[in-house]
Amino acid sequence: MLEKLEVAEKRYEEIGERLSDAEVISDQEQFKKLMKEYKNLTPIVEKYREYRAQEQTLEEAASLLAENPDPELRELCEMEQKEGKEKLAALAEELKVLLIPKDENDDKNVIVEIRGGAGGDEAALFAAALYRMYSMYAERKGFKIEPISLNETELGGIKEISFSVTGEGAYSRFKYESGVHRVQRVPETEASGRVHTSTVTVAVLPEAEEVDVEINPADLQIDTYRASGAGGQHVNKTESAIRITHLPTGLVVECQDERSQHKNRDKAMKVLRSRLYEQAQREQMSAIASERKSQVGTGDRSERIRTYNYPQGRVSDHRIGLTLYKLEAFLNGDLDEMIDALATAVESEKLKQGEAGEL
Repeated sequence: MLEKLEVAEKRYEEIGERLSDAEVISDQEQFKKLMKEYKNLTPIVEKYREYRAQEQTLEEAASLLAENPDPELRELCEMEQKEGKEKLAALAEELKVLLIPKDENDDKNVIVEIRGGAGGDEAALFAAALYRMYSMYAERKGFKIEPISLNETELGGIKEISFSVTGEGAYSRFKYESGVHRVQRVPETEASGRVHTSTVTVAVLPEAEEVDVEINPADLQIDTYRASGAGGQHVNKTESAIRITHLPTGLVVECQDERSQHKNRDKAMKVLRSRLYEQAQREQMSAIASERKSQVGTGDRSERIRTYNYPQGRVSDHRIGLTLYKLEAFLNGDLDEMIDALATAVESEKLKQGEAGEL
């Protein structure tokens, strides 16, 4: 692990020099890439330097202890040495966490797709509640949400919605939401007061850039049609909605949120790229037989991950066995406690698997 840290420090210093090079500064793509790497290395290098400084302090304390015969001073040195060793051990643990391989998608924007599952109108109403929850959470984190496509029900529910979340680190916060969300509550239409169980499926896709996925225009079938739903008189007069079919995979993407056909096409292509990118990643992971699965699951959208129980006011995440009795606050976008616990569980699992090495 120390070798990894030394390599990281050398790379950090090398990038620091290159970032002041006029040739690099003039190449925006290269400059942006180096800045991202520099930013990722900064906390590791700073912690490593702190670790080395603590090591030096311990060495000096040991020398002083060996040279000093005075009992009181020796006792003081021994106390400082003990505290110093504890601090060094804590720094070592922090370095292990920092050296855990980072998810390359963590800094990306995301495309979120919510679909009502089992439960008919009740599932659609809960899908709308989840969309509101994610919108409020995004606002808390300073992310921007933009709808891409929406299919509503007459009762105000959502059969299906796609939206983008943009902001640094969006994927790192939303990636744990992929899967089946189960709701247990008494529907307003239920006269007997019986609790119903419904499900909603959430898919979180890292937004792929053109460099991530190459799409052959010849593989696309693009259709235009008249949008339906809210939008005033304009909706049914202009064929602004876009449907793109990726012929090799059969993936179909629709967008009717914008009045401009061109803007709808851009949004639909963004979703298509993200779906193809996610599909390629899943195939790659499946091909690696020895790939370890963390205790929070695979992110498979068919996996039941969470239950929202209205009568008891609780939300339970089945992947880590965490139950929070603050359902109302959770549905109002207070998700950080749950997401932080999930992230910690992933880090702990990776540490158990020894991916960060030992000091």
